[in-house]
Amino acid sequence: MSDLDIRIDDCELYFCPIETRVPLKFGPETTTHVIEARTAIHVRSKGGAEAVGRGETPLSVAWVWPSSLAYSYRQNRLQDFCRVLCELWRTNADSGHAMEIGHRFIEGPLKDVWNKENARCNADEKMPWLAALVCNSLFDLALHDAYGNVHKINTWKTFTKDYMNHDLSRYFGEEHGKPFVGKYPADFFAEGADAATSLVAWHLVGAKDILEPEGYDGPVVEDGYPFFLTDWIARDGLTCLKVKLTGNDRDWDYTRLIDVGRIANESGVLWLTADFNCTVEDPAYVCDILDQLLLEQPEIYAKLLYVEQPFPYDIIAHPIDVRAVSARKPLFMDESAHDWHHVVLGRELGWSGVALK
Repeated sequence: MSDLDIRIDDCELYFCPIETRVPLKFGPETTTHVIEARTAIHVRSKGGAEAVGRGETPLSVAWVWPSSLAYSYRQNRLQDFCRVLCELWRTNADSGHAMEIGHRFIEGPLKDVWNKENARCNADEKMPWLAALVCNSLFDLALHDAYGNVHKINTWKTFTKDYMNHDLSRYFGEEHGKPFVGKYPADFFAEGADAATSLVAWHLVGAKDILEPEGYDGPVVEDGYPFFLTDWIARDGLTCLKVKLTGNDRDWDYTRLIDVGRIANESGVLWLTADFNCTVEDPAYVCDILDQLLLEQPEIYAKLLYVEQPFPYDIIAHPIDVRAVSARKPLFMDESAHDWHHVVLGRELGWSGVALK
């Protein structure tokens, strides 16, 4: 073990209710409020140095737990689960690098308590594993923040053999680990001239967002920020738009892509992406939209850089062959990419890669 290892002294949890500025339609649900979960984790190094790390995440109910169950029920379950996790982190006696402690927590205590909580529920009330991971993510973020703070270094600089006790092969097992023997996360980070100094922002266009003033006679939020998509593009110089679609109303989805695409063409926007948020089960649904777009709106089709996560996130339960979609446009995982085993299976099924953000 390393002299740079840390252990946890304490863990705090807070909830911050947030009202959305405008409704956000996410898959079949429309969100108007969300709970932000925040934590502070206190750590101590072997040498006795102390530090605090902080992390937070929105408990995005519709994203982590799509269901016909009441929104309030799912939100309360997520908050209760965060409280359980806070106590587990507070009493966690593990030590090591933040990534090592976090990985062992996911594979051990997190899975155990998730199974225990679900064992008390009816089948339709069981919390998805993705929801458990998101509830845990704020603590993992805080732990990494604390690790960097206690050593007075940018945490990203610690993913090396100088700070870590194990190389990457330990995480991938015997079958997949051989290429990673002697390799650490930092070996795959871009540095120097290869490192990007900025990233292009993808502006999310929600299914409830109003695109332009023409033809709209409803209420307008006047708080100093743009309300219409056209005004957002003009103010921020947007070049990339992520279009939220329904996945269950083909005509609406196609029309929405055309409407946003027309504005993109008129405004100098370079790229679009279509995000169906796990609502599609038949690849033909996506292929039909893409084929019609290519035939009738080739300029908009050309702007479509990739398609994001149309299919159910549980790729184990829904091993859909998606090669017909990825043959037309790059097809990237989002929700499905929470486990590297899923990424491996996804590549076998025809997924192009992962949408990281």
